[in-house]
Amino acid sequence: MSTAKTAKTGKGAAKPAEVKARAAKKAALKGTASHSSRKVRTSVSFHRPKTLRLARAPKYPRKSVPHLPRMDQFATIRHPLSTESAMKKIEDHNTLVFIVDLKANKRHIKDAVKKLYDVEAAKVNTLIRPDGQKKAYVRLTADHDALEVANKIGLI
Repeated sequence: MSTAKTAKTGKGAAKPAEVKARAAKKAALKGTASHSSRKVRTSVSFHRPKTLRLARAPKYPRKSVPHLPRMDQFATIRHPLSTESAMKKIEDHNTLVFIVDLKANKRHIKDAVKKLYDVEAAKVNTLIRPDGQKKAYVRLTADHDALEVANKIGLI
């Protein structure tokens, strides 16, 4: 069988190469992508394709030095209150009363009292007064006396 296929010579052998050449000529003249089909859109709104988003690699830092903390203990506690009701709290409930920064939270106030007056706060209650200032009631632990701390501050 193999001898019968190889026996063909002449015009028959040149035919596949000729067909191939014609196909190449046609592809070169017309182009291969002559029948391009349009994508069927199922939605009326166009959604931009998600492309690669690389992480930033800055050439230099935008800030040379980071700023100091804006809410330190001195900015948190403005001043202690020395009203009659505040004095009653000091004597009866072992509680100090402060006017604090409006942006300070209870954790900030607790840490600031610990740093400034070296006393441990058991709990902190806050309220915003009608004049817009924040008032903090700082209840001290049993091992610290609010009266002594008030004397040290200069309230009494």
